[in-house]
Amino acid sequence: MLERLTSELDATRKEVDRLVKNRHLFYEVMSDMVFIFDKNYKIQDMNEIARKVFGNLRGKTCFEELYERKEPCKHNCPIQLVDSKIKHDGCFQSKIRDMHIQYSFVPYTGYDGDELVMMVMRDITQIKSNEKTIEDFNTNLSKVLQKKIKNIKETERVREQLSLEINVLKKELERLRSPDQMVGESKKIRELREMIYQVADSDATILVTGESGSGKELVADLVHKHSGRNGKPLLKFNCASVTESLLESDLFGYEKGAFTGANSQRKGKFEIADSGTIFLDEIGDISPKMQSSLLRVLQNGEIVRVGGTHPIKINVRVIAATNAELYKRVEEKRFRKDLFYRLNVINLHLPPLRERKDDIVLLITHFIRKYRKAFNKDIKFLPKQLLDKLLHYEWPGNIRELENVIQRAILLSKNDTITENLLSLNGVKQHDSYKQASILPGVDIFSQPLKDSLAEAEKIILWQAMEEFEGNISKIAKTLGLGKSALYDKLNRHDLKK
Repeated sequence: MLERLTSELDATRKEVDRLVKNRHLFYEVMSDMVFIFDKNYKIQDMNEIARKVFGNLRGKTCFEELYERKEPCKHNCPIQLVDSKIKHDGCFQSKIRDMHIQYSFVPYTGYDGDELVMMVMRDITQIKSNEKTIEDFNTNLSKVLQKKIKNIKETERVREQLSLEINVLKKELERLRSPDQMVGESKKIRELREMIYQVADSDATILVTGESGSGKELVADLVHKHSGRNGKPLLKFNCASVTESLLESDLFGYEKGAFTGANSQRKGKFEIADSGTIFLDEIGDISPKMQSSLLRVLQNGEIVRVGGTHPIKINVRVIAATNAELYKRVEEKRFRKDLFYRLNVINLHLPPLRERKDDIVLLITHFIRKYRKAFNKDIKFLPKQLLDKLLHYEWPGNIRELENVIQRAILLSKNDTITENLLSLNGVKQHDSYKQASILPGVDIFSQPLKDSLAEAEKIILWQAMEEFEGNISKIAKTLGLGKSALYDKLNRHDLKK
């Protein structure tokens, strides 16, 4: 029996030695570092790779030797976690000296049944370094991208600014290449022209004021031409040219059956001019009812057709003109104060010709060029004494009167010179030796045979008809009571081509 027990004991010892040896070999060949701790934080054992990294720390306290601390770690300590029986999953990460590590641990029973802790530790310093490199790369890349995006945005902003400046320069260059029809270089006209260019791009309502014949319609043309609505409709309407009963339907349109003769729906001027500009001349002459209707348009941007019930949205810029002093009419309760303020957002005032006599020579030159081309006349000379007379005249009819005087003179001239007997100022022939009545201004009925006077009078009538009806042969023939063939003959005879 003793012999059998002895034999079994030897076999057990050999098995234990084998297991111990195998365990030792297993620890030693592991590529990860292995530590065995007891509950007193003492390092009981280390494998070879752990010794190579940290030296032989057997019997020493882990937190002092590994972490250089005076007390145990407070977070994720393997000994504390095993002792507390707290469940944990996965691995932990920490830093020992300059080394980043990843570790896991399990309870471990010693030879004498001691409760120990085995921790397997892996050096991940290089991994962390790579992660840091990648993180830095991504951060730098993000910074580079943000900088590039910022540069792109800045470039886009500069491009938009340059584009805006180019558009402004293009408009200015276009203006310089094709001078506008506002003839004059006097101080008041230069200031007015610059004001027009400044306000044209806005959608602000404009009130053009000035005496009759001073060129208010021309101001509306220039504002529309230099605005963003250029290319859209520009409708002109003289508020004094139609009766009050027709004014509302002309401006706002009407529905079918709104009144006798309204056989179909019709759009008004505001609808037709939608997205464009409408020029309302003689705005001071509209009735109180129309003032109220126009105020609604300016306030709400909508109209109601005559006979209609639903408002219609419109987008129209309004330019109004008057030769009346509206503020006086407001004081006299003849014009609505609120409408006046709505219209007078921007005021463009045209000075009368008598206040800008510096421009008279330029205007005379302009009209001579215009009408000698229109009448095919080779006018080259205007005597100085006649020019002085034109300069000293007060021009109550303003530019319109000056244009009519030059037009008549060129029309009736028989050679290349405008003579004194061709000038008619304010309907009275200006001649030093005598003044005599004339059937038509500019026609001296007693200085030539009757047939010549009649021919000149006929020529003036035909020219004025061509101007009035814009060359519409049918309307001219009907108004003058002529057949079209007879009208064409007379126009050819007087060299008034359509």
